[in-house]
Amino acid sequence: MTNRKIGRFEVSALGLGCMSLSHGYATPPSIDEGARVLNSALDDGYTLLDTAAMYGFGANETLLANSIMHRRDDFVLASKGGMFRDDQGQRLIDGRPQTLRTHCEASLARLNTDRIDLYYLHRWDKSVPIEDSVGEMARLVDEGKVLELGLSEVSADTLRRAHAVHPIAALQTEYSLWTRNPEIAVLDACKQMGVAFVAFSPLGRGFLAGGVADSAALEPGDMRVNMPRFSADNLAINLGLLNAIDTVAGAMSATRAQVALAWCLAQGDHIVPIPGTADAAHATENWGALDLHLRPEHLALLNQGINQSTVVGGRYTPAFQAEIDTETF
Repeated sequence: MTNRKIGRFEVSALGLGCMSLSHGYATPPSIDEGARVLNSALDDGYTLLDTAAMYGFGANETLLANSIMHRRDDFVLASKGGMFRDDQGQRLIDGRPQTLRTHCEASLARLNTDRIDLYYLHRWDKSVPIEDSVGEMARLVDEGKVLELGLSEVSADTLRRAHAVHPIAALQTEYSLWTRNPEIAVLDACKQMGVAFVAFSPLGRGFLAGGVADSAALEPGDMRVNMPRFSADNLAINLGLLNAIDTVAGAMSATRAQVALAWCLAQGDHIVPIPGTADAAHATENWGALDLHLRPEHLALLNQGINQSTVVGGRYTPAFQAEIDTETF
């Protein structure tokens, strides 16, 4: 198994995104099943677990606390603040220093731990200078509540501004065969600056693994219902993209998910994909990607078949796109 570096930490080259255990994809698994997934992943060898205050409005952090905190030394714990809910229960991005401190301290209590190993600004609140938000996060580091800092969904320019205030250990954003925006600037910026690039949704929110064949089958409350590339018309076209993955999977005796993850891992040794799942068997299947080494002709076939020019539909609606800072084609 190949490990990769995030700040002071050496972590498994694949991490586990924990969001789907509590949030985002309609009905989450039971608490008992979520606990089983988490413990099974640790048994597989995952040593980076990624959660956030936003996931289930605290429910995901509480799940981790009740399920695996007795194994605290077995994994690097990542969480995020700066996005939660307002007094009316609506999602709110707030990067003011006092809010970030409040979020962090609430996360520590929910997680039942004395430190968060990697703490991200979940979204940059564009009404607050990034220097002010990161400055307060740096004070949390000074106090030992947080060990390393990260940013989520920001541009290369914002990363550089933040890094000038305090070293940034990781930048997290969506990256996969069908989401190539990081290739515009942040992948190279991270490599140049010694910042780990943490790729969320490396399986295209399940699409690249063959998990979404019919938009009508998505449950109400599933975030993909409102994502343009999952609309009925767009999905019907995008399903043809899986042919390239199937060709490679057949040649390598691998699954679609393993091929998509192996592609992501091959894009740089500073990249740590964090596929999420609510199924322990899928987490184990994903782990098998670490043993899959794609040949140059396989990488070329995948890159030609699935890229920003062949995918139909955007990542987000215009309203959600306006909330993030990442570069776009």
